[in-house]
Amino acid sequence: MTELQIKESLFDRCQNYVQQRIDTAQQAMQAAQESANMEEKSSAGDKYETGRAMAQLERDRHAQLLAEALKLSQDLAKINVEKTYETVQPGSLVTTDRGTFFISTSVGKLTLDGIDYFAISSVAPIGLALAGKRAGESATFNRMTYQVQNVS
Repeated sequence: MTELQIKESLFDRCQNYVQQRIDTAQQAMQAAQESANMEEKSSAGDKYETGRAMAQLERDRHAQLLAEALKLSQDLAKINVEKTYETVQPGSLVTTDRGTFFISTSVGKLTLDGIDYFAISSVAPIGLALAGKRAGESATFNRMTYQVQNVS
């Protein structure tokens, strides 16, 4: 696989991950709303109000998760994987002596053709440590030194 193909594949997996988060949050919001709508008034009015309030809180929590996932989707949309980068920045594939990182969104470990890659956000602590580095430079994160071998 070429570096471009690797970046495109990793990018697709990141997009799928974010889309799953969006879908899950939307489904959970809908389920919470339906739960709130199905609460029936009983002789114990407080129980009815408590049930509706709990369902509304659950819906609000999932709405916040949805907003976060939509933000991740917007951030991903700004990434150009077809560009070759000389410094570490969103969209770059960074090979270090401690692993290979795809600067995109925090998805974690992704495996392609038996090789592990780590999809990380540019604002994650390790992403911030690597930001702006070039091949041959090093970054320190969590008292460990990462020697940048290649940036593309």
